[in-house]
Amino acid sequence: MRNRLPLILALGLIPLAACSTVEEAVKGPQLAPVGYPAALAPMEQVVINPQDQPAAPASANSLWRTGARAFFIDQRARKVGDILTVQIDIDDSAKTQNTSTSSRTGAMSAAVPKLFGLENQVGQLLPPHNNFDPTNALQTKTNSSNTGTGSVNRAEKISLTIAAVVSAVLPNGNLVIQGTQEVRTNAELRQLTVAGIVRPEDISSANTIKHTQIAEARISYGGRGDISRVQKVPGLQSVVERFQPF
Repeated sequence: MRNRLPLILALGLIPLAACSTVEEAVKGPQLAPVGYPAALAPMEQVVINPQDQPAAPASANSLWRTGARAFFIDQRARKVGDILTVQIDIDDSAKTQNTSTSSRTGAMSAAVPKLFGLENQVGQLLPPHNNFDPTNALQTKTNSSNTGTGSVNRAEKISLTIAAVVSAVLPNGNLVIQGTQEVRTNAELRQLTVAGIVRPEDISSANTIKHTQIAEARISYGGRGDISRVQKVPGLQSVVERFQPF
């Protein structure tokens, strides 16, 4: 009974998954709720409520309130919760072509004209007895060949802009950023996600950064909906093609 428990639980989850799939097929893909993007890089996020902060004391004889952002202060993202713009401009191409050919031929012959005077007795033990020749006792010949060709031709081009949130500040001052953008058009939803680590020095004065300056970058551009469902290979067919031995 204990061994069957995982199977029973899996069968119990099938109706829930089916209901979600049917609802999406009827109503179309739904947008995810707006929230802090902790799902991209799970960690304990510290969100500060401005209402919980004590009021800043007024500064006597000053036009500026203590803690307020000023016109001449650097507005680049530098702490948790700040927002910066990520410019994604990927235009990569790769082309590889390999051809390999190998062949090998080998031959060997062995003779036993004298074997302690026992060459005739050895011939009687090996069939056919009358055709044994000690001067040509063993002869082998091998011939093998192999030919292989392969080529890769890939081109990728993505040009997008997305706003990301600083989710953590590392001990050395680098910033962990992550962001999600969803756009729904009719029954098709496109989702763009970006996450990685950036240096504060690489953030421009306009509070933007290029994707080439993001370390450990994780960029995903995809979607779901009617069009994506038609283009996707059916699940059972994908499993059969992946694990078929031939």
